[in-house]
Amino acid sequence: MSRVGNKSIALPEKVSVSVENGNTVTVKGPKGELSQSINPDIKVEIVDGELKVVRPNDQKRFKALHGLYRALVNNMVTGVSTGYRLELEIVGVGYKAVATNNILQLTLGYSHDIYVAIPTELKVTAVTEKGQNPKVILEGIDKQLIGDVAAKIRSLRKVEPYKGKGIRFVGEKIRRKAGKSASKK
Repeated sequence: MSRVGNKSIALPEKVSVSVENGNTVTVKGPKGELSQSINPDIKVEIVDGELKVVRPNDQKRFKALHGLYRALVNNMVTGVSTGYRLELEIVGVGYKAVATNNILQLTLGYSHDIYVAIPTELKVTAVTEKGQNPKVILEGIDKQLIGDVAAKIRSLRKVEPYKGKGIRFVGEKIRRKAGKSASKK
């Protein structure tokens, strides 16, 4: 039995949910609007100000879809009410980040700068404080889009295990390796 799927989703004030054509869920809130198409067999119901996702029977594939769609709808409700924020930290001597007009310019130790176009649905800012590593902050209402863009930025210079240089999520723990030991005589 899906434990995630059975939980009801509390709808905050100013958030409205509608189901069109039986399989498209649209969530509107103060931060924006998101929509997601779901399997027609899975039903979304609004009961007493709470959202419930209901599956038709206990087949294995319906159990899997039950939890998936409940999580997706919950992410949509959270996104349009409070939004999402993800921070990336750039570690390395001479590594820089500059954000202008949804274009992120990264200096990552290559022979050239890298320019990344950020989708218009997201807001990107680059923060550089003295004595701190540069940070790239992504904000938006779509959790999946923020994760995809952050993974693409991170893949431009993955963290290497010896010195820890590269792009990482803030708070991410990196397993460090020892490196070569001195030769024995």
